[in-house]
Amino acid sequence: MKLLRIGNVGSEKPALIDNENKYRDLSSIIKDLNPDSLNFETLEKIKTIDTSKLPVLDSNLRIGACVSKPSKFIGIGLNFKDHAEEQNLPIPKEPIIFSKFTSCITGPNDPIIVPKGSNHTDWEVELGFVIGKKAINVSVENALDHIKEYKIQPDWIHSHYGDAGYAASRLSVRLNVPFAHTGHSLGLAKKEKMLASGMTEEEAEERFKFKQRISAEENALALSEFIVTSTYLEIADWEQYENYDKAQFHVQPPGIDIQKFTPYYIKRFQEEEDYIQLQRRYWVGQNIEKFLTNPNKPVIMALSRPDRRKNLHFLIEAYGEDKELQALANMAIFAGIRKDINTMPEQEKEVLTELLLLMDKYDLYGKMAIPKRHDIENEVALIYQYCANKRGVFANICLHENFGLTTIEAGGTGLPVVITKNGGPSEIVPRMKNGLLVDPMDKADITRSIKKILTNEERWRQFSDNGILNTKKHYSWDAHIEVYVSWIQESISRSEPKTAKELNAPKEHIKHLKESKSLIISDIDGTLIAPEHGDPGIKELKHYLQNRESGISFALSSGRNFDLVKEVVDDYKLDVDFIVCSVGTQIYYDTDLNSIDEDWSAYLDFKWDREKIVDSLKSLHWLDLQEENAQNPHKISYYCDPKKYDEEKIKSRLGNDWYHINVIASHNKFVDILPKRASKGNAILYLCHKWGLQLNKVYACGDSGNDMDMFREPINGIVVGNASEELSHLRTRKKLYVAKKYAAAGILEGLEHFKLK
Repeated sequence: MKLLRIGNVGSEKPALIDNENKYRDLSSIIKDLNPDSLNFETLEKIKTIDTSKLPVLDSNLRIGACVSKPSKFIGIGLNFKDHAEEQNLPIPKEPIIFSKFTSCITGPNDPIIVPKGSNHTDWEVELGFVIGKKAINVSVENALDHIKEYKIQPDWIHSHYGDAGYAASRLSVRLNVPFAHTGHSLGLAKKEKMLASGMTEEEAEERFKFKQRISAEENALALSEFIVTSTYLEIADWEQYENYDKAQFHVQPPGIDIQKFTPYYIKRFQEEEDYIQLQRRYWVGQNIEKFLTNPNKPVIMALSRPDRRKNLHFLIEAYGEDKELQALANMAIFAGIRKDINTMPEQEKEVLTELLLLMDKYDLYGKMAIPKRHDIENEVALIYQYCANKRGVFANICLHENFGLTTIEAGGTGLPVVITKNGGPSEIVPRMKNGLLVDPMDKADITRSIKKILTNEERWRQFSDNGILNTKKHYSWDAHIEVYVSWIQESISRSEPKTAKELNAPKEHIKHLKESKSLIISDIDGTLIAPEHGDPGIKELKHYLQNRESGISFALSSGRNFDLVKEVVDDYKLDVDFIVCSVGTQIYYDTDLNSIDEDWSAYLDFKWDREKIVDSLKSLHWLDLQEENAQNPHKISYYCDPKKYDEEKIKSRLGNDWYHINVIASHNKFVDILPKRASKGNAILYLCHKWGLQLNKVYACGDSGNDMDMFREPINGIVVGNASEELSHLRTRKKLYVAKKYAAAGILEGLEHFKLK
């Protein structure tokens, strides 16, 4: 089903294209497709209608703008590196944000009015849009609620860089799904470079927010299923982090498109696209050969951005100082794209100017090509193939190469390499067997290695064949994905929920949960019951629950252990569908110990070391371990002196283990230490995901600090009238009702407010 607006300008009708490709009039359902109507509710409404009963519209009618009367038009400029380069504009340090009049939005086939006197008209189509809820300053915890329907959740999260690692670690807990992380450039390493360049600690912090970044990276180490690096050398970059020993590392190099970086001897000529490729191949050759006196010689090729660290000047010097090498081969340097050197960023301008001056110094005219531009998207593979056809060599003598993607790209086309030994290539080349490693600061080593390949046809062919075969075997995207998916499957299998058939729970409970559309979940002490106040409303609440509508489930969530919860259920003769007990560390589907959700328990085992935590906190004398029956494998419970309670001291004692736990203080006298993934709120999220319940149909009831985690939006919250001051700051939340009545009476008051009673 596709939505559109159809009709003459100013009189468009909302419509849809059905499965039979017929245009159907939606005017009877919604007035228009505009910011007010494009939301979850409208889309759900459209999904449920019988589209065959809607009027058919003429498919030849004009298709209008996709949405009417948007409040604003915000654009992001130069958001693709290729686009900036083709415009010969510097890569912006920050996104270029611009606005336009909303009248610029037109239908796909509408005429474009070119202003009088305009001599250049350009166009792009880059429209992306998220249909969800209006949002501003949305927290990580609530992000998904604005971009997806509540019942839809991912099975896996992968984050890149520190800020995304922070988001992933929070979403992982929020959704109860595992995540992996790729660090790329690390905060600690970058900070060291900034300080070494002369920047002060204060300047570095103000500009790059290193404390936040490094903290996010520490968190990713502590909480991710595993860290992905491109090389084994990159793992060493993580060693200076405190949580290094807590993480698992997987080395998985990126791949290349082997349909693009094909062997030089393969030339397809079947379709129209291949004619275009033939043209491109021709112009690549022309772009190089126009510089050369003898274009038939092999080509020593280098390709990188004009950066001093790429060491291109040193390669030219090595070539310029060796007459024998000049006699053997030409040289081609692809160093970025330029129209006018004077308009380039200062650092790039300096590098490129130096390269041209060296060309002049060594009189390399007719021997060296340094083209002004090339099509980065379509011509890079053709450049490698051209050089391979010439029996040339690809040279990369960068001072340090984190990975070395060009080594693989050249290998895929069959072009042998002479490559820096510093960094990723030191792992790639022994695996690929497609060239020689060199010291990037040793000219003799560089020229000697290039000659070894150029002067030995058998060696050249062996390196060429090895590159083609081993690229496909080790560095294709297919190979990359196959390995990565196996890691995901292994991780997910460890915490995948059991099916209903496998659960040791009463069938009627399972049936009820599967059919539920709403869930009422309540804390016990102070919320459901309050003996000190005479248990107000408990009889009325029991009556309501016994006569509640079908589709409404009832559950208990308590800091109490299972035995103590069972006492309440038996004493008050409550009918519950499941029990979350011991502050979210255990889930039962009946008052039977055998009905525990073992998958939840296994999920909480992640990076949890109970004995070590207990030992670490022994020195805090204001914490006293509670009795044995208050403990369980995933819960450490203490009595606490409220006057001495200091969360920072707990953090200090736990050290790196702090990242793996939740500390929950309640009633000014109790402290519970739990796994990071454990809490009442997370248990609710897990159960909703397991049984297909929508979070906005959950009604959580509580009275103290250990209930706070249940009141996450979009969950609806009911705070009873006798609640502690620990919850006072929540009173302004939109989806939370603060009752005047105490205990169960307050729950009933809240249910009436939310129209469940």
